[in-house]
Formats: sequence, structure tokens, C-alpha cells
Amino acid sequence: MPDKDGAGLWDRLTAPARTPGSSSLHCWTGDRYDAASWEAVVRDAEAMTAGLRRMGVRPGTRVATVMTNTPHAVRGLLGAWLAGGTVASLPVAARGMSADDYVGQLASIAEHIDPVVFAVDADTLKLIPDDLRSRFRFHSWESFADSGRVTADPPGADEPAFVQYSSGSTSTPKGCVLTPNAICAQLDIVSSMIEVRPRADVTVGWLPLSHDMGLFGLLLTSWSSDIECYLSTPQRFMFAPGTWFSDTAQFGGTLTAGSPTGLYLAARSFGRRSVSGDRGLHQTRVCIVGAERVAHSILEYAVQALGPHGFRDTALMPSYGLAEATLAVTATPLREKPRRLTVDAAALANGELREADGDERTQATVVSAGPVCKGVSLPGMRDGELTEITVRSPSLALGYWGDERLTSERFTDGTLHTGDIGFLHAGDLYPVGRTDDVISVAGRNVHTHEIEMAVDGIEGVRHGCSALVGHYEGAAFRLTLFVEVRGSKHEYRAMAEQAASLAMAKAAVAIDECVFLGRNSLPKTPSGKIQRHRCREMLEKGQFELVSTVKLASM
Repeated sequence: MPDKDGAGLWDRLTAPARTPGSSSLHCWTGDRYDAASWEAVVRDAEAMTAGLRRMGVRPGTRVATVMTNTPHAVRGLLGAWLAGGTVASLPVAARGMSADDYVGQLASIAEHIDPVVFAVDADTLKLIPDDLRSRFRFHSWESFADSGRVTADPPGADEPAFVQYSSGSTSTPKGCVLTPNAICAQLDIVSSMIEVRPRADVTVGWLPLSHDMGLFGLLLTSWSSDIECYLSTPQRFMFAPGTWFSDTAQFGGTLTAGSPTGLYLAARSFGRRSVSGDRGLHQTRVCIVGAERVAHSILEYAVQALGPHGFRDTALMPSYGLAEATLAVTATPLREKPRRLTVDAAALANGELREADGDERTQATVVSAGPVCKGVSLPGMRDGELTEITVRSPSLALGYWGDERLTSERFTDGTLHTGDIGFLHAGDLYPVGRTDDVISVAGRNVHTHEIEMAVDGIEGVRHGCSALVGHYEGAAFRLTLFVEVRGSKHEYRAMAEQAASLAMAKAAVAIDECVFLGRNSLPKTPSGKIQRHRCREMLEKGQFELVSTVKLASM
């Protein structure tokens, strides 16, 4: 467990330098993996501290960064900590965000953080516009390499060490303030839930280090447990999703993690490979699936596509977590198949739990995210009651950086009010959606996820690429369904009518119009969550490039 004197986290991360013969970190560099032992990673990080100190990094100061999956960023993280700085991890650009909007977001957050230095890898530094460079002290992580070593003076046990900015799926990104003790507690939680095997397990992943699952679930868990880690990049994954599992097969990966949408894309791509001569996925024992609500159809598809390569359904570990808790809150037990419940869809969309009848069109399947992790509790939640998810955990954030009002609203007496909706059944948590995703329709609060997950099943619709948005046109409230389509030859009227029929069956709501979009049009966070607030903004500003629009108000 975390040390009261604050040494716990730093001891874990610097331990490889005291125990030669450690496992290695392998970072994808564009055409190959760059390998270095954890021992070398620590030594390199320590050798950056003098340069960081000369730039003003010391206890009480902040280092802003955009964490990329590069060897230099990994070393820079520890180097900044050892020099005494609090590291503020700013979000990467969300899908659909213009360059100007992203630069404005970085500038706004950096002004709020007031860093002594803004450090990024050299390739990213080249993309920073001059006007932003002139406002903040930008430097590359590479520029601090081999600059010398100072006596380590990292943040204390209960002091801010990391400001983790949320993905911004429902609003402007917020900075969750984490202490060394909170991070240590989370590493204990993850290690316990996957029963980590030091120097025996092999982690393979591509999630961005700017995301909590990428940083804590993959990188720091591997680092602190001294296990082999192959860290690819989200850019490589987007170009070739199948590389997630081809790497896992090639390197004998036992541990991995990703989003449901990522799992679907990777399984579809990798599953087309010939099994002959394939090393396979027999060794994969944990595949954490989280970051968004998990659809059972995706889990089934993944097992069907990956099963011939040796992948087992018991490796799938649907989980629930959030940045405010550092990462994990609940997880499907190791070596158990994912569980699910079938309930009445319309009642669920209305915020009620009711047994489903025999009509599949009116049913909704909800996947369990498992019981609480070690040391975590869900106070105030009762079995069978759909309500806001509340969390107590030793890895909770202190609050939000510079936002006392929101901190007091969300963190009360050691309990986090997540803004997520879910229910308990037989000790398992079943996440349903967010309070922000609830639309008020004729006095009813309707959860949009049931409709969107049903629309995903329509032929021609891109998986995970539909969003139901409520908005006003003058004084009239309207429901618009945005849908990304595959290809260009579709009967859009028929697709819209099918979507409207599903919306009525699943939630008893009438869609006013269906807007069809091309590939990668909907704004999403780097982890794949649709940003509903930006959907409304882009709709109001006419920023969507429409493929077709079908009016349904007369139905």
C-alpha cells in the first residue's frame, strides 16, 4: 500500500535502477520498436533532472505536457517528478477539432496551470505555432537528455503530483489532481485485479498516455511491476487496427486493454488473417475493456473473430473507471466470462429497471463491469436501483485544479459523485450512461444510449458512430440523430425510418430528423467517446458536412 512518507511511488518507479536485469519498455518509433530496460529508462530520466531544474522545475511548480507514446515522454514524466514538478497532462486533439480550436484549448489550460515549462517530444514541438510558443516556455523532452542529475525531490505523499485532464466527452476538459498516494493505491488496485506476475507477464497496448487507461493501466502498472511492455501508438492503431492483436500475438502478450470500439475494429481487422502459422493469442489472459459503455454484441464479435487465433472469452474484462478515481473502480473477476442482463429498453431509457418481455425489439442488454475493486466501495447504491454512481476509493483525486466550486459539488466527504448512471445486481455494477446524456422529452428523462446502440446494428452504419442530440430550433425542441455511414450508396430514407422505428421501440421517442455523415465526422475524444456538447455546437454553427438529411417529423 502507499507509503505515508511519500516514498511509495518513487521507490516503485526507480526500483529497476537498484535491481539490474529488469524487464524492458519497447516504444513504437514509426517503423520498429525501440527497446530499453526499465533500469535504463530510470537512469535516463534521472539524467534529465539537472536540465529541468535549470528551467525552474522544483517543488511547487508545474510542468505542462501532451503525453505522447514516445520514449522521451516516458522518461520526461519521471524526470519532471524527480526534479520536484507536478506534471499536468493536457488532452490530445479530439476528432473533429480544428487546429485553431485545439491550440486555443491548450493555451486556455496552460494559462490555468501556469507551468514553468511546457515540454513535448521534438516532433510535436515542430507543430506548435509561433504565437503559442511565444506565450509559454516550450521545450522538447529530448533537449533535457543527459543534462545532468540533481538530488531527487519529488512531490510528497499527499501533494499534487499529476493533473490528469479529462477527455472532455461532456464538457471542457477538467484537471483531476492526483497525489503519489492516490497513484500508488491505483497501481495496487490494478495489480490485484489482474493478478500481475512480475517478470512473467507481457503488456501490449496502443492507448495514448494522455488517457488514464494508457498511462496507469498499461505503462505505470508494467513499470512498477517490472514486466515487459510493448507500447504502440494511437496513430498506428488508427491506420491499422489489427496491429493491436498482431503485436499481442507476436510478442506473447498476456495483458492488454482498450475501448469497446477499438476492440471491434481490431477484431474485425485481425480476424481476417489466416490462422496457419500464427503464434496466436493463447497466452492473452487479460483484455481490459472500458472507457465507454460496453456492448455485449462487441464482446461476442471479438470472441468469434479472435477465437480461431486462441483468444478466450474469459480474457475479456469489462471494467468501469474514470479519471477522478485515477482509473479503475470495478472490474470483471479474472478468469470469468463477462456477464449481462436483459431488461426492458423503454423502461431503462426512462430511468427504470424492468424485466424484459419476449420481444427483442423492446429489449436492452446491459453488460456488467464487475464488482468493486479491492478497497473500493459504491456508497448509497442499492441493488436493482438505477441511480448515479458514487465512489469511495483510496485512489480518488483531491479535486479539480483551480475549480473549488466543481470540486465541492463532485467530491463530498470522501465520496465522488461521478455523473454516471448505473445499477447494482448481485454485487456487480452495470453502467448505463451519463446524466449529461439524458434528454428531457415531453417531461420524460430519456437515456440516449439504448437508441444509439440499437442504431449501430443498422446495415451501413459505422459502429459506435451515432449520436442522438436534443436541441432547439427557435422555440421548438427537436431530436436529431447523427449517423456516420460506410460507403455512399444507401437508401437513406429507409435507414432513417428504421432508426426512427428502433427509437420508438427502445425508448418511445420520435426522432425529428436523421442526419447522415461521412467517415470521421462526429467529434470524439481520443478514447472514442462522442462529444455531445460539440455535436450541438457544430450543428448550430453549420460545421457538419452532410451526406444526406431525412426529415421524420411527419411520421
